[in-house]
Amino acid sequence: MMLPALTGLSLIVLAASTPTAELDRPVAHLSAQQKSAAVQPLIRHATECVAKSVAADPRAQTIDQPGVLGDLIVASMPNCAERMRAMIEGFDRYFGSGTGEAYFSGPYLDALPGAVNALAQELRH
Repeated sequence: MMLPALTGLSLIVLAASTPTAELDRPVAHLSAQQKSAAVQPLIRHATECVAKSVAADPRAQTIDQPGVLGDLIVASMPNCAERMRAMIEGFDRYFGSGTGEAYFSGPYLDALPGAVNALAQELRH
């Protein structure tokens, strides 16, 4: 149930992000480690936005029930779309055009439920 919702979510966020010509040229003079360090704050801010939204939702009390976490993540996206776009654009800037979309649709969405669950629980306590 969560996978279709997250897939739909990724399409919404990706459609809302528009690549620019400036983002087509990755920052070549930085090492892979420097590039990764540069995008970490963008990832953290995007994830924290979702976690804060999830923790603030009254349904978060039932987060352990099937489907609730996915629904809460999807519901948080309109409020966090700007941060998601910034993360995607940051990846495109540092790693090349299309890398942000690939990261968001793959590793980021795969790890997002676990990260949000942990952060939301910390915020609720």
